[in-house]
Amino acid sequence: MEKNGDLCGCYEPHTEKTKTLKEKLVEVAGLSELFAALGEEVRTQILYLLSQEEMCVCDLAEILELSLPAISHHLRLLKLLRLVKYRREGKMVYYSLADDHVIKLMEVAKEHYEEER
Repeated sequence: MEKNGDLCGCYEPHTEKTKTLKEKLVEVAGLSELFAALGEEVRTQILYLLSQEEMCVCDLAEILELSLPAISHHLRLLKLLRLVKYRREGKMVYYSLADDHVIKLMEVAKEHYEEER
């Protein structure tokens, strides 16, 4: 039988350690939704553009060559995840990043992606 280097030689969990760590999992609850949202290229592009400056849906649609409803759909999700915010100016709605955490997330991800392997 072939040995798998990823598996433990015996199944005897360290009960106290695993219990403590299992309780800590609540600290990362919801992060997968955030990463799933960022995993969509268009949403990452929207966040990048909004990190450059505040923009309206029309300008985002023009740059990304997508329909207004498609951009609105992405922005709605990003707003639900508190990654973007908006403000009204008459009939216009302008979007921007919700806070500096979003920029930091993108910078760290970009640094990691560009690291030498």
